[in-house]
Amino acid sequence: MAPKKGAGKRKAEAEVAEDDKQQEQNDAAPEKTPPKKRGRGRPAKNAAAATTTTKKAATAAPKNKKTKEVEEEADATQSNGDEEDATGNGNENGKHDDGEQESATSIYDFTVKDIKGNEVKLDKYKGHVLLIVNVASRCGYTSKNYKEMVELYNACEPQGLRILAFPCNQFGKQEPATNEKICEFAEKRGVKFDMFEKIDVNGSKAHPLYKYLKQQIAGPNGADIKWNFVKFIVDKSGKVVERHPSPANPLKLKENLEDYF
Repeated sequence: MAPKKGAGKRKAEAEVAEDDKQQEQNDAAPEKTPPKKRGRGRPAKNAAAATTTTKKAATAAPKNKKTKEVEEEADATQSNGDEEDATGNGNENGKHDDGEQESATSIYDFTVKDIKGNEVKLDKYKGHVLLIVNVASRCGYTSKNYKEMVELYNACEPQGLRILAFPCNQFGKQEPATNEKICEFAEKRGVKFDMFEKIDVNGSKAHPLYKYLKQQIAGPNGADIKWNFVKFIVDKSGKVVERHPSPANPLKLKENLEDYF
């Protein structure tokens, strides 16, 4: 007997739902990281309420009135990422040459590799607004971020939005898969935006692009990326204009992105 029409699609959707349920049960999500020890008698700050917005970039960044930094003041996500920086977990390409990052004037000066291993010059994105995100497939933020990034891309791609997703295994080792498996994972979730090969975003093996992004806008506790799904917005001229922390939901950035279309 021939299978019922749509049965294959329903099965795939069920598999994705089961994967997402499992991811949400991971206990390595940053909000579960124990807070740093503080002086006696001083309670830990509520990380959810400790979000701050400033309008300054690192000194090396070009002055831009619209340049913003949106990061959590209370760093509830610091421990795992910082501890693993030096090991370069997940970066299969070794240490990068810093010359590219040091001489760059915009993100268009960088070359990266897509998830298939092909070199991509970022000047192909000239005239587009970019959302650049370090992603992972086994994080507590995975399900919501992938779902909303797909929705955001589908809604704003006609206006010129491009999303660049960079898998990274430095935070809780939550992206251990090969590039091929990561690609399959993304395809199951309807991803149409651009996926790139797995890289390091912190430490000596960090990709020059990420060294540059962090140099342009640092967080309140330093330049390093603190967890999966930190988001950078880049304007149509290739300038880094905003940085948002892991808990920032992609769809809530739509209004921010519209300032640059």
